[in-house]
Amino acid sequence: MILPIVAYGSPVLRKVCEDLTPEYAELSKLLSDMWETLYNSSGVGLAAPQINKPIRLFIVDTIQIVEDFNDEDKRKYPGEEPIKQVFINARKIEETGKTWPYNEGCLSIPKVREDILRNSHVRLAYLDENFKKHEAVFHGITARVIQHEYDHIEGKLFIDYISPLKKRLLKKKLDDISKGKVQTDYRMIFNK
Repeated sequence: MILPIVAYGSPVLRKVCEDLTPEYAELSKLLSDMWETLYNSSGVGLAAPQINKPIRLFIVDTIQIVEDFNDEDKRKYPGEEPIKQVFINARKIEETGKTWPYNEGCLSIPKVREDILRNSHVRLAYLDENFKKHEAVFHGITARVIQHEYDHIEGKLFIDYISPLKKRLLKKKLDDISKGKVQTDYRMIFNK
């Protein structure tokens, strides 16, 4: 089932999310719905707060974005390893490597994109959908998507990384989004 995406301005997007337990009711159904929602909205990542659930869960699929790399992208991001993965109760261990800008957007903040600086590598401890423990380092575009989704479960948004001046310039757009004055190709919930 395709779920509506929570729009900027909703309090759930600013909450530090709670851990999941293996007893979480209907996790496999929730994950199936999240994947369907992600693909319906043409996203590469989706966090539970974006579907109105304040839990430490996000999904990432960078396969298509990496497959669509042009020659310049392949030179910029050598050895990029795309993933399709579930992250439960993730904890960031460290961010390392050079910081680099990339034009980010967010399903909860439609039609707003900004260059955001992030580290090139991120190390995470997390559980998969079977609650098996993992620790891994991700790099490049995949690391960026993970950092973006991880921010969601920590109550942060990509616009928190832009300058105060840019944020003031975006104020009207952000206000319009929170009031539902935006058109998208996917269903949204607005905090009117």
